[in-house]
Amino acid sequence: MSTKTLKELSKQLQKIDFCMLNTFPNGDSLSSRPMSNNGDVEYDGDSYFFSYADTQKIRHIEHSSHVGLTFTGPPGLLGKPGIFIAVDGNAILINDKSQFEAHWVSDLDRWFPEGIDTPGILLIKVSAIEIEYWDGEENGRISLPK
Repeated sequence: MSTKTLKELSKQLQKIDFCMLNTFPNGDSLSSRPMSNNGDVEYDGDSYFFSYADTQKIRHIEHSSHVGLTFTGPPGLLGKPGIFIAVDGNAILINDKSQFEAHWVSDLDRWFPEGIDTPGILLIKVSAIEIEYWDGEENGRISLPK
């Protein structure tokens, strides 16, 4: 049983910039790559990531929308381990400039030099189905409505 709320996990996610995005290209194999959440963590169960359309991860998502995210938070005071968060979810691909604007931060200019007008840019939205966490003292699972 979960003792943390989604709001409490959101506060911890604000301290974690990168996660691993896991796709399942053949349904049974796993492919992982780091992605930045860009500080976009007013977390309600949805995560957003920018990408170029012509990438392997996008082809994987087009094949199967089932994805996983794994986040690892830094260690705490007095040797307390950091938090580990695993998200099981579904991804959709968004090609809408108003959505790009809603999730854009200036740090993205490093990878997308023309901002939201960069040719071939897409937004990946991952909607969580289930979230598991471990923080060295407790663990839990939060199931979200579908």
